Amino acid sequence: MKSIPITDVSSLKNELKKYKMGKKLEIPRFNQLARMAYMGRLVMTPLDPEDPSCKSFLVHIQEPQGLAAHFIDLDEDLQDTILILDSEQSMAMAGIMQAGVEERVLWHQALNERDFYFSAFYRPKDKEVQDGVAQS
Repeated sequence: MKSIPITDVSSLKNELKKYKMGKKLEIPRFNQLARMAYMGRLVMTPLDPEDPSCKSFLVHIQEPQGLAAHFIDLDEDLQDTILILDSEQSMAMAGIMQAGVEERVLWHQALNERDFYFSAFYRPKDKEVQDGVAQS
């Protein structure tokens, strides 16, 4: 954690202003966070909800679990950490998170409506006849 010397009130205000602005991530790190957002592994909260001019967000990164942990690469220093993102990247991350949720909702709805039995055991008569002719 960075320490801020409290010798001058104006320097303290400048440091706080820098924190409130957040920071931009480099492209590879942004992409890593975006993957976590898409999978729902980020927790985002406004940095200062009482200040309407502060658009930065605190972002807690949860490491991938289960099957995703085998395929998704996440730098060790990003695992289970909290970052302060600037407003532009925070809004983009929130949009990515929403897109991931919407896609998972559609996938779960389709899974709920899928009929596994008929796709595994039912073959239309026309297809059986075609398969029989092809084998002869």
